Amino acid sequence: MQATQLSQFISTAAFAADKHKDQRRKNASSTPYINHPLGVADILSQTGHDDLPTLQAALLHDTLEDTDTTLAELEITFGSQVAHIVAECSDNKTQSKQVRKQIQIDKARTVSIKAKQVKLADKLYNLRDLQTNSPPDWDIRRIKEYFIWAGKVTRQIEDASPAITELLAQVYAGTFEKDGVVYNCVDIDLV
Repeated sequence: MQATQLSQFISTAAFAADKHKDQRRKNASSTPYINHPLGVADILSQTGHDDLPTLQAALLHDTLEDTDTTLAELEITFGSQVAHIVAECSDNKTQSKQVRKQIQIDKARTVSIKAKQVKLADKLYNLRDLQTNSPPDWDIRRIKEYFIWAGKVTRQIEDASPAITELLAQVYAGTFEKDGVVYNCVDIDLV
């Protein structure tokens, strides 16, 4: 990454950190929310998706739906390409959770390749978090249902990143622990 790109990346991280500053993850550790977009960007970088707009979109991918950030603000600050990728990765929070989940399944194939890559990395991060640090109020069924739903989204866009797809396959075939008991991430009876 060139010095100018590095500066842009750091500015994007600072913007995301400011927007998410009062938010925590729902996991058992209540980790600072910014860990999530940073982790998504790290997954992308580690798997060869290291172009600046994709990494910036990874850092910003939850700002439209989870903060007071507007699309216009993203366009002015980061340009139309980054804003477009973020918009493709964002849910409309005025709709119910079930409707939003179905829309993610339905539109997964229609978004740009960069948005698909961000989506894959986002799901990988979330699934890994569920494996090791699930929200205390989530029961086993809810965790497994998230794995199944994420699979319905990610299996449609696997071609966007064979490297992330391989990591996802390992997670889907793996286990998670809840209250001292080990479970398969996906069971045939829940599919």
